[in-house]
Amino acid sequence: MDMPRPGPAHALLMRLAGNWSGTEQLSPSPWGPGGAAIGRSTCRESLDGMALLQDYEEEKDGAIAFRGHGVFLIEPDSQDVLWWWFDSMGFPCMQPARGRWQGDVLQLERNTPMGDSRYRYELTDGGYRFMIENRFAQQADFTEFMRGDYRRVG
Repeated sequence: MDMPRPGPAHALLMRLAGNWSGTEQLSPSPWGPGGAAIGRSTCRESLDGMALLQDYEEEKDGAIAFRGHGVFLIEPDSQDVLWWWFDSMGFPCMQPARGRWQGDVLQLERNTPMGDSRYRYELTDGGYRFMIENRFAQQADFTEFMRGDYRRVG
């Protein structure tokens, strides 16, 4: 059996590789009052092009308020994008978010005991927009939790 090699879905994912910085807007949530923030991330190819690793930090009021680490893989059989997320809040990542590219948009979803989340990476000319929508167990509809617009740096 031949070893799997990166394919077209990996190439789309690697468009996120690089150093990024941008402005964010957070909505009030169980984790805080919301407000403006600055987000910075570094995404890099790993595992011979089979994975994208992501390191993220969020700055509010001049101090780092949140950090995260993401691991993206392409599931070989389905070609779905899988995204595991670990962060400074300490909740375990029980399962990855799962999604697909539709043109320049990567949409992912994850269901957890706390509720459901939708994530959207929208590639733009020279950058990307990232959005999170949550629907907690007691809510009927999704609400926007966070939106950020990022540009390449360095």
